[in-house]
Amino acid sequence: MLQGLKILVAEDNELNQKIAGFLLQKQNATVDAALNGREAVELLKKNSYDMVLMDVHMPEMDGFEATEYIRNTLKNNVPIIGVTASYWQEEYDLCLKAGMNTCITKPLFPDSLCKLILNVIAENKLTS
Repeated sequence: MLQGLKILVAEDNELNQKIAGFLLQKQNATVDAALNGREAVELLKKNSYDMVLMDVHMPEMDGFEATEYIRNTLKNNVPIIGVTASYWQEEYDLCLKAGMNTCITKPLFPDSLCKLILNVIAENKLTS
């Protein structure tokens, strides 16, 4: 389903990082991982990605700060999906305000995650 896509997973919890990576690789995506927003930014400076899954609460640089840096300093329009454990509207609003395309709540379910990734990539291509 995700054949040929290169996805960056920014997640400080190594188990969650492995689970997300496994789900995406099972759908034939290529996956790189970062343990915090700072690592994600550094990887985006060096590599091109089709999508970023960005945990919003990470040490050093959280997902909100990293996304704002990606959008405002790197001027990178890569699609970014915020990943959060919170179901609150305020969290979703913060994701959009930071520059994320949308967000998804944990736990991640393979079918809904893949569909969301494909939809966000398609929408991003239309608006770019």
